[in-house]
Amino acid sequence: MNSTVSILGAAPITREVESIHLQRKVEIEIFYPSGLLGNEKLNLLLLNDGQDAAGLLLDETLHSLYEDQKIEPVVVVAIKASAARLKEYGVAGVPDFAGRGSDAGNYTRFITEELMPYLSSEIGMPFLGKRAFAGCSLGGLTAFDIVWKNDHLFDTAGVFSGSFWWRKKDLKDGYTDEDRIMHQVIRNTNNHPEVKFWLMTGTEDETADRNRNFIIDSIDDTIDVIKELTKKGYNRPDDIFYYEMVGGKHDVATWAKALPSFLIWAFGRKTFL
Repeated sequence: MNSTVSILGAAPITREVESIHLQRKVEIEIFYPSGLLGNEKLNLLLLNDGQDAAGLLLDETLHSLYEDQKIEPVVVVAIKASAARLKEYGVAGVPDFAGRGSDAGNYTRFITEELMPYLSSEIGMPFLGKRAFAGCSLGGLTAFDIVWKNDHLFDTAGVFSGSFWWRKKDLKDGYTDEDRIMHQVIRNTNNHPEVKFWLMTGTEDETADRNRNFIIDSIDDTIDVIKELTKKGYNRPDDIFYYEMVGGKHDVATWAKALPSFLIWAFGRKTFL
């Protein structure tokens, strides 16, 4: 073990990871469970938009859940977005109608080829438990895309108010629901990724209602993702958990309230009678 002090010390710690793919340094915060002995079945959670960790009450929430013995040990890595967020986040290889997400492929390569090996070396313990990737809004779409395409690295996706509206065509240019990028990616995937999904929306995420069915688009788009997943053979509730928060808004305060639910679902401590 090459990071005993880090693992046993207070969380979080800040690191910078040099990325060839993104041609910049990526700042991360690592939240370690305290008091690890080195023989635990360690879990991993990557979190997009790590600059919002404080607003999400991440440290406080983890501390509370550990204190109440509700979750297993999990290393949480909050990846801070750069000024190029709208280029680096999105669906890899498929920019949206405005060209956003043009660098999402390189962000994926940073995660899979640079960050994951770095974490294995830095932490010095194997992740023998669950390996999850989560995010909010556009960060949630990005996490979903990376998990979907890399089930050899991840087995769980957590999406808070995901930007599943991400589309190839603008509304004014004859958009139809077939233009939603992630839905199309799911449909066109031939294999069946061995992953599970936790999806959340708020009833006040937005007011937009493209098809005038009195259901806001964020809920419609997320429900349609669930429909695509069920067509692929995923089942509720075993493979898909959906949380619709009454009064939930598209903001960090709402996602902070939902965070304990996700952490318990993903990393809940098993109790034995």
